Amino acid sequence: MAYTYEQLNKMTVNELRKIADGIDHEAVHGHVTMHKEKLVPAICVALGIESHVHHQAKLSGKSSMKLEIRDLKKKRSAALASKDYAQLKDIRQHIHDLKVKLRASIKSNL
Repeated sequence: MAYTYEQLNKMTVNELRKIADGIDHEAVHGHVTMHKEKLVPAICVALGIESHVHHQAKLSGKSSMKLEIRDLKKKRSAALASKDYAQLKDIRQHIHDLKVKLRASIKSNL
């Protein structure tokens, strides 16, 4: 059975030792006396599993607003170059609204 790092990390030491019994790899030699902190990485090495957790950082509200403002500024430049004044007005208003929200969120955190 294929395991993931998260699955192995949630298992008990006894379960991990049973898994290590069936593995013939030098990383898990002496698994009977290993603690969980050493056993999980050893099993990961033996099975070829990445032994670190991947996570995606969530953008905070402030970061996502700044990112959206940057994207809107690029669109604003394109609208200005194409002389699409109706779209330019909408983009400028949206940037303004985001900046107001951003300043309000900064004030509330102080």
